[in-house]
This record gives sequence, C-alpha cells and structure tokens, in this order.
Amino acid sequence: MQEILINKDENNNKTIAIVENGILIEKYIEKEDKTRLEGNIYLGKVENILKGMQAAFINVGEGKNTFIHLKDILPKIDITKEEKIDISNYDIKDKLKAGQPILVQVKRDSTSQKGPRVSTHISLVGRYIVLMPETEIITISQKIEDKKEQERLKKEVKSLLPKNFGVIIRTSAYKKDSEKIQKDIKQLLKRWENILKKSKSEKYPICLEKSNGITRKIITDLIDSEISRIIVNNKTYFEEVKKILEEFENTSIKVCMESGDILEKYDIQKQIEKSENRKVWLKCGGFITIDKTEALIAIDVNSGKYIGKDNLEQTVLTVNKEASVEIAKQLRLRDMGGIIIIDYIDMEKEESKQEVIKELQENLKKDRSKTQILEFTKLNLLEMTRKHMFSNE
Repeated sequence: MQEILINKDENNNKTIAIVENGILIEKYIEKEDKTRLEGNIYLGKVENILKGMQAAFINVGEGKNTFIHLKDILPKIDITKEEKIDISNYDIKDKLKAGQPILVQVKRDSTSQKGPRVSTHISLVGRYIVLMPETEIITISQKIEDKKEQERLKKEVKSLLPKNFGVIIRTSAYKKDSEKIQKDIKQLLKRWENILKKSKSEKYPICLEKSNGITRKIITDLIDSEISRIIVNNKTYFEEVKKILEEFENTSIKVCMESGDILEKYDIQKQIEKSENRKVWLKCGGFITIDKTEALIAIDVNSGKYIGKDNLEQTVLTVNKEASVEIAKQLRLRDMGGIIIIDYIDMEKEESKQEVIKELQENLKKDRSKTQILEFTKLNLLEMTRKHMFSNE
C-alpha cells in the first residue's frame, strides 16, 4: 500500500513523501524561498548569442537569464532510430537574432552554479501521454515491455494525433482503452492551442503557462498506481489535492487532513534525515558511500564487516548484489540524476559482473525515472545515467 504525505513545516517549506508500507521510497522538498521554473513555458527574448559555444542567453522575465544550446533549437530527433544531427553544419546566428521572441520551455531549473536551461522542444505532460508539438515522433515508455501492447498503443495513438504532433506514451497508458487516451490527447491539444494564442502577444518576455509545481506532477504520475491515501496538514494543500483528483475523476484515493507535523507523526522524518547520510549500511555487513560532485555521482561499495563463508568471488558477489538493491533504492529516494559511477568490489568472472548488472536492472524497474546502464569499464567501474524527477537544488 502506498501513501503520499504532504507536510508544511514552520518555515513554510513543503515536503512530499511517498511511502510504501511505512517505508519512505521517494521524497521531494519545495522551499518557500526557491522559485521553481522547471516545466514553465515562456515567450522569451533573445538577449545574447554566443557563437563560439553555439548557444544563447534567453530572457524569460524571471531574473537570471536562461541558457539555450543549438541542439535545443534544431528539430527534435528520434533517438530510437539512432538519428543524429551534425551540429557543426549549422550556425546559431542563422537561427536566432538578438531581440527576437522565442517560444521556450524550462527543462532544468537553476542551480548555485548555473542558470535555468531552456529548449524550443515543448513537452506537455498528461495522464497517459506526453504531447510534443512540431514533431511526429511516437515513442513508448521502456517500462511497457509487452510487445503486443506496445504496438496496440502506438497504432491507437497514431490514429488519434493530428499532423505535426508527436507523443511519448507513458507507463500509465498500459492496458488503457482508446477512449481514455483520446480524452487525454484532446485536453493536451487544447492546452497547446491556449499557449499558442497567448504567444501572439506583442509584449515579451511573458510566461505562457506555469507547471503548477511538484504536487500536480506527482499525483498525475501516480494516480493510476497503488496510491490509497493522501495525507496533508494544510488547508490549501487539501483543496489543491482535491481539485486535482476531481479533474481526473478519481474517487478511489482518500484525502485526509490532519494537524501537526505528519512526517513526525508517521515516523517519516527520521527516515528523511537518514536518507542524507553519506554511508549506507547493508544487511550483510557491507556498506556503500555516496559522494556528489558537480560532474557526477560516485558510489563506492565496500565489504565492511562481511567476510563470507565460501570463496572470495562468492563473497564479493554477495556484497555487490546486495549493494545493487540498495543503490537502486537510494537513487530513487534521493532523486539523484546525471552521470553515476559505481565502484563495485572487483570481480574476476564476467558472469559475476553480468549477474550484478541484472540485479541492478531488476531493481531499477521500480524507479519512475529514466535510467540507462552501460557496461563495466576497463577500470571495473560501472557507468549509468538517471534523469532527475525534479531539479533539487
């Protein structure tokens, strides 16, 4: 059984915790003093063009200028067909002029080091699909593994889409009938029409659509899963959640209003604090350490107190497999994204390495975010990537 806890603390910060049978599996924090722009759509103004970087700064009216690269201006490509665009054949000055308006969406919020990143590749997230204007690419969530269902969904979606629109079919579309998917497409097309109407404004920069924050996205993502209850401690949150559920015509999820700190009440606060620890112990006696840098996240696996009973290879394999389970859990819990390097304890046999990769892959299936595992390098380091659910700085 899964539940969502939405807690407002004394500093007016919002914490959203996703809990499964009393265990914290995901957490997100919205700080009162942090303006979240990710997902917002703007009619921006080109300020400066950086020819040497094939990039430009875009003013969207939110203080710090945003950054756009040439690849986020050129037509979107279908990576499933291994299509590639040679950027060296293009000049950003042929695409943008200083002072001109440009329709963009914030793809990544600002951090302490960098401003927001924007793109002209707009994505409108719905319950079952993600609508992508100005392209005809149709892709499907990698978590839908049934080949027949993949073909059915692609065929139905293609028949419902107007020209010059593409989609990503979400995991939640699995086994859903065409009527529900058609309704979702219609709602997203209407949103796009409204955005285009607003973009005709002679005044810019201007915000055309706000993303409505983390709460709506999480409920949209999980409304068709095993969520049984949403608990909040604030009247505004209560009304917001009720409104979202009414829009989706969902009556199965209960919304409960409770007073006080519900994270403390349901023993979640201690789990949140523990999730910030650098060292995480494994049941076998080994442990992993997690270090975040500007460039990547490094995870180191150690045998710790575990000495095993059989040969060295089996001892190492036991620790590495248990570490894989915990690593998948921690990536989701901490919403870690970008390049991730895992330094497993060295294994001699190739079959042991493949067994560890398989264990990691199986446990990553529980993660709602997109992940990709590469092979072990010559230095016996496993490379992988994960996409942030939300920018968290």
